[in-house]
Amino acid sequence: MATQTTAVQGRVTFPQVAVALQTLALFFQAVTAGMLLSSSHGYVLHDAGSKVMYGASMLYVLATILAWRPGGGSPRPILYASGFLVLASVQVVLGVAHMPSFHVPLGILMFGLSVLALGQALSTRWSERTGTRS
Repeated sequence: MATQTTAVQGRVTFPQVAVALQTLALFFQAVTAGMLLSSSHGYVLHDAGSKVMYGASMLYVLATILAWRPGGGSPRPILYASGFLVLASVQVVLGVAHMPSFHVPLGILMFGLSVLALGQALSTRWSERTGTRS
């Protein structure tokens, strides 16, 4: 017999932490991309941040899989996280190939999508906390 598991009200879930970390890493990448224009340290920070961002994207996929498995809910968050990991992979390839005309707009798109995913995760948490449905 399958049991439905839900998050305890008021607690932060692993997927929420993972998407927040991903969004923060992408924001850091935007800051260090700007630093590339004015500082010699910008490249080192942007390079290190790219590894953190890619790891955060993999963590987000893992978090959605682990959150889906016990409850047997919709696998849609896994598809979103996996799609984001594909975008992150393309972003890394474009960065290594020094193609800023594609790398920069994709970075902006990824940050926007990550902010939307974070907003969705937080609105879900807010609706659980207040007892309302969105």
